[in-house]
Amino acid sequence: MNSAPVAWPRSLRTPPDDPDLLAGAAANPGGSLAVIDGDLVGGDPNGYVPVEAVHGCWIIGPDGQLTGEYAENPEHGTPTDDFARLTELDHFWTWLPEEPTVAFRTAIAELLTEQVPGAVLEWLKVTDEPKVVSAGRQIPGDDEKLVLVRTGVALPFGLSVRSPDGLRDILWGVFTWAASGLDDPGNRKDRVWFDLQTDIAVGGELLSQRVYEVEAG
Repeated sequence: MNSAPVAWPRSLRTPPDDPDLLAGAAANPGGSLAVIDGDLVGGDPNGYVPVEAVHGCWIIGPDGQLTGEYAENPEHGTPTDDFARLTELDHFWTWLPEEPTVAFRTAIAELLTEQVPGAVLEWLKVTDEPKVVSAGRQIPGDDEKLVLVRTGVALPFGLSVRSPDGLRDILWGVFTWAASGLDDPGNRKDRVWFDLQTDIAVGGELLSQRVYEVEAG
């Protein structure tokens, strides 16, 4: 069932009667209109809405008219971190300074505070399967083992950040972390990128280049 987002209505007892919303219903026959809790995502979620911010959905009939039926979202509430798609990956994470959920959350929070001092990362969700690229070198005399030389992860995300003045922004995109010289700790190099409004298809292509850009830089 397709779901088109609408703003939080004044009342949930009757279907919204705004012409634009009725037009949205007409464009989604057999679907629904998702009611977004603006208190959880602010005025402009920039294209990403966490499932917890959806209060529920108005059901649209096959004729493109609102049926009057409203389905509440049982997951509605304060959004929380979600790293499931990251922790499900079968990857060698020992190159990170901490376990992956902590390492990536800390790195992203630091990037946000560099851009806006005092900014607070409220929640972070991994929105799709991350892309991983790794390369190694053969151990002389052992055809079955490799030494990890470079690696990188492109992490698709949605997040909420609150600035010191209390304003909330919902951001989405791809966070990339690449490292080289992993076989020579004294010459190790790390670099991160923060590509907003970029999907994992593009982020994955960029990752393949960036694992080598780190070494070149």
